[in-house]
Amino acid sequence: MTIRERLLALRDEKNAAFLARLIPNLPPETVLGARTPELRSLARELRGTEEAARFLETLPHGYLEENQLHAFLIAEIRDYARCLREVERFLPFVDNWATCDGLRPKVFQKHRAELIEQVRRWLASGETYTVRFGLGMLMTHYLDADFRPEYLDWAASVRSEEYYVRMMVAWYFATALAKQYEAALPVIEQRRLEPWTHNKTIQKAAESFRVPEEHKTVLRTLRV
Repeated sequence: MTIRERLLALRDEKNAAFLARLIPNLPPETVLGARTPELRSLARELRGTEEAARFLETLPHGYLEENQLHAFLIAEIRDYARCLREVERFLPFVDNWATCDGLRPKVFQKHRAELIEQVRRWLASGETYTVRFGLGMLMTHYLDADFRPEYLDWAASVRSEEYYVRMMVAWYFATALAKQYEAALPVIEQRRLEPWTHNKTIQKAAESFRVPEEHKTVLRTLRV
């Protein structure tokens, strides 16, 4: 069977209806409802094959699950330069938050020094899901040992009317408050984020098990 035929065989109408509600910007008929573990398993099976290479060359796709599989296949590429090329080629076709957040290349973990300038460029792109992806990379790879305070400035400078960008800014800062509280708190105290994003950050931090209760108490006083 072709990859599309294999995906069609994984169709789950009940899950498709659920996903269509979660991703309302996609036409419901483009959602098959295939489960994420099945898609990840298929990506591992296809990894390194000629069939996978041909699939990665075929853009745009017609179904959400094709985009999800595409993201998972990229995540399996072990050569950094090739993986980055595939990410760059795919990002203009990413059209929803689920595919964007599912694009998490494993090889990036070993190449943070080279990756950071790419992250900065993605943040400045102005494209909704490219910016969201850049924020996701900044959150995933640069809030621990490789953290630098200026990265908070990069995220705080992101301005967008797009819900999925603003939500990711809030997610980033809520995570920063869990991992780098002393550095991140001034961003909230100085109200450097847009009001909606500011309050959403505090809400997400208050809901997080990783933020100590005493920090949550401080943050709740900073709502606007």
